[in-house]
Amino acid sequence: MPPDPPEWSEWRPLVTPGVNRVEPSPPTGPVAALKFSPAVLAEVLDGGQAFGWHRASDGGWQGVWADCAARLKLSERDELRWSAPKSLAVKVAHELPRYLAADTDFAQLADRLPWRSDAHLARCIEAFPGLRLLRQPLAETLLCFLCSATKQIVQIKQMTAELARCHGRRICPAGSPSFTEAAKRGPDPAMAASNESAIHRLPTWPELAEISEKELRACRLGFRARHIRETARSLSRRPGWLEETGRRPYAEAKARLCELPGVGEKIADCVLLFAAGRLEAFPVDVWIFKAMAQRYGLAGWKPAQIAHFGRTHFGPLAGLAQQYLFAWERKFGRG
Repeated sequence: MPPDPPEWSEWRPLVTPGVNRVEPSPPTGPVAALKFSPAVLAEVLDGGQAFGWHRASDGGWQGVWADCAARLKLSERDELRWSAPKSLAVKVAHELPRYLAADTDFAQLADRLPWRSDAHLARCIEAFPGLRLLRQPLAETLLCFLCSATKQIVQIKQMTAELARCHGRRICPAGSPSFTEAAKRGPDPAMAASNESAIHRLPTWPELAEISEKELRACRLGFRARHIRETARSLSRRPGWLEETGRRPYAEAKARLCELPGVGEKIADCVLLFAAGRLEAFPVDVWIFKAMAQRYGLAGWKPAQIAHFGRTHFGPLAGLAQQYLFAWERKFGRG
C-alpha cells in the first residue's frame, strides 16, 4: 500500500523578533509579522536568489531548502503565513526566519543606499518596496549557482529539481498533495520536472562526490556535471573548508571560492551574497551587465570592472543595490 500523505501544520504567521535591528542578534524586542506585496514575495522567492520555490495553483508558494519544506502565502493584510509537514514543522519554525533573514530590517538598509543622488536606484527601490535578501545554506547555494552557468531561472530550477529527485535524500514521505497535485495544476513549468509525490532535498557535497559524471549529466546538467563532480571531490577532501570560507573576509572568501572548478567571480559573489550575507558582494550577470551599460554609462566595461564600480558607487551595501537593479531590469528593462 502507498504511504499515507503527510499531515501539514496549520497556517501560522511568520513573526520577526526585533525587526528594527539592522544586524542579526538574539531574539529580543518587539514582535511583528513579516509583510510583502505579492509581487515582491515573488521576486524574493523566484527572482534568481534561490531555485527551490514554485508557485502553487492557489497563488501561494511551495519550496524546499536544506532539510526543510514549506508552503507560504499572504494574508489579506499581506502578512506572510507558513505551513509545513507536521514532521518538519518544528525545524521549519526555527529555520524559516533565518532563511528569510527576518531579523534584518532591509528597509532601513535600503535607506542607507545612495538613492538620493542616484535617480535610477531610487526608481528601482520604489518599484520593489520590501525587497530582501535570503540567507540560504552555503553548500546548496554553491551547488545551485554551479548549475546556473548560461542558463535561465526556469532551467536552473529544472536541473536542481531533477538533482533532488534522483540523488537527494527524501525528507517527507510520498503522497504530499501540495507538492504533487498542485504541481500538476500549477502555472510553474519548472515544477513539472519535480512532479513526484515524495519531497527530496538537494544532495549534499559528500553525496555528490559518490555520483558519477554520467549520472549527473542525466539530470540535464551538461558540462556543469564535470564542474560539480570535481568540486564535490575537492570539498570531500577538505571537510569544513566551505564553512570556513564563508567566515573569511569578503576578498579572501571570494578568492577561495574561485579556486573551485567552475566557480568564477559571478558565482562566487552570488554565493557570498545569498548565503554568507556578504552585502558588499556585487554579482555581475547579463542583467546587471546590461543595466550598468544602459543606466550608468559603462558600455564596454568588463564584468570585473563593473563589479568594482558597483562596490565603490553603492558602498558596503552594494549587493542589496544589485538586487534592486536586477529586479527592475528583468521587469521593466526588457527590449
